[in-house]
Amino acid sequence: MTIDKYKNDTQMRLALAGRLDTVTSPELDEIVNTGLEGVTDLTLDFAGLDYISSAGLRVLLRAKKKMDAVGTMKLIGVSPMIMEIFEITGFSEILTIE
Repeated sequence: MTIDKYKNDTQMRLALAGRLDTVTSPELDEIVNTGLEGVTDLTLDFAGLDYISSAGLRVLLRAKKKMDAVGTMKLIGVSPMIMEIFEITGFSEILTIE
């Protein structure tokens, strides 16, 4: 998985490509835990994401909880396959998906 970061003042966009799974989720988790200083508007661009596992879902929950305390988080470019995972798991009710 690759993560491209784009930051503009208090806004950050993370473009994810590949698979967000047990092996790759620690990279996103590290950004969530230490790389969001001063960010109040987080956008996760899933256009290049092929797969998300339960480990990836856990990282999204942590990111959502952290961003709810300081601002907003949204997902864009979610493929139908990943959207189906969000719907089955109930994440479509928790996350802001555009």
